[in-house]
Amino acid sequence: MIPQWVIEKKRDGGILQPDDIRAFIAGYTTGAIPDYQMAALAMAVFFRGMTPEETAVLTDAMMRSGDCVSFAGWPRPTADKHSTGGIGDKLSLMLGPLAASAGLAVPMIAGRGLGITGGTLDKLESIPGYTSQLSIPEFQRVVDEVGCSIIGQTARLAPADKKLYALRDVTGTVPSIPLITASIMSKKLAEGADTLVFDVKCGRAAFMQTPDAARELALSLLRVGRALGRRMGALITDMAQPLGRTAGNAVEVAEAIETLKGGGPADTRALTIELAALMCERAGVLGDRAAARRALAERLDDGRALEVFRRMVEAQGGDARVIDEPLRLPQPVAALEVPAPRDGIVTEVDARRIGRVVLQLGGGRTATDDVIDPAAGVDRLVQAGEAVTRGQPLMRLLTRDDVRAGTLLQEAAAAVQIGETAPAERKLVIEEVREGE
Repeated sequence: MIPQWVIEKKRDGGILQPDDIRAFIAGYTTGAIPDYQMAALAMAVFFRGMTPEETAVLTDAMMRSGDCVSFAGWPRPTADKHSTGGIGDKLSLMLGPLAASAGLAVPMIAGRGLGITGGTLDKLESIPGYTSQLSIPEFQRVVDEVGCSIIGQTARLAPADKKLYALRDVTGTVPSIPLITASIMSKKLAEGADTLVFDVKCGRAAFMQTPDAARELALSLLRVGRALGRRMGALITDMAQPLGRTAGNAVEVAEAIETLKGGGPADTRALTIELAALMCERAGVLGDRAAARRALAERLDDGRALEVFRRMVEAQGGDARVIDEPLRLPQPVAALEVPAPRDGIVTEVDARRIGRVVLQLGGGRTATDDVIDPAAGVDRLVQAGEAVTRGQPLMRLLTRDDVRAGTLLQEAAAAVQIGETAPAERKLVIEEVREGE
């Protein structure tokens, strides 16, 4: 395999041979193929695309560039869910334990936030003592004993993806459906789950901002997963407005715990149940989707899902007392209320603006090595359709720096639109995507 010939073939719109794709990724992983040649191939793929067959081979090659976790022969079906990211999206914290309480084994390898998008690992690590850096045997042990484990990507899990993602980030090749698909799927396949469900966010605060773009990505994920022998499902869900009433890290953990206790915001609970029901249906537990929804709601209400979460936190070194004593979570120094400018009905809450506020409060990062403030964020956030009176708080800004928060009051207020009439009811699930439809 001559690297420049592979680059030239894709540059000219050709279809790459499987052996050439595998050899290229293997060479890039070991350093035999330099960054500049990988960048050239990525740019060629960006402009010329890949067939579903090419994308499946690329994904498989990236998955096999490092260690692959195996749960073969386990008594429980294995399943996981991946979200393309959003504001207030704390669903993994609830969904993993909920699915485990229903009889699934959930090995979940999650990521950190970057920019305005929050990360599951950052949220969990706001729990004192919680470690997301487990070895593969430790990861398997927790999944076996508890039913669910959420960790970060190890150095030996899909290392080709880790190198390529960093390269794409600085070469303008991130928004490529084949490259996005291979990046997501290589990590998810390497973690060993037999069933994968995708929550493809759509809206102003999502990477895929239109239903057509979200559908294209969902179909690509479904095709590759099925080509590589996994059971798959995908929902396109709304990310024009935040999920729940919090955005940040510790505050989202607190809200997730409330949901696991049978409470929490209605949208957060509903979407958690919907995604978990899809996981259970695809994995063959709890019957059909309607039966799964009912059974999962019971597990939220009677504490079975909460108990799995408690055991997972304990197994990964975390202080499970936060479940009953939320003040043990990191607390802000200051909490500034954002007053409503007039009477009316909330017609819209702009998720992108809320995310930008959280970022500036210290709750996110703009570079991978930034240190975040786990207590920073937004809570008590109003939702569309609610009536407000002038001076009533629209949300609270949580921070260690009240001067910084004070400068963000106007920007935070601008995220909430107030009108005279109620908006149309929010459609959390825009559509379910099925291959071939």
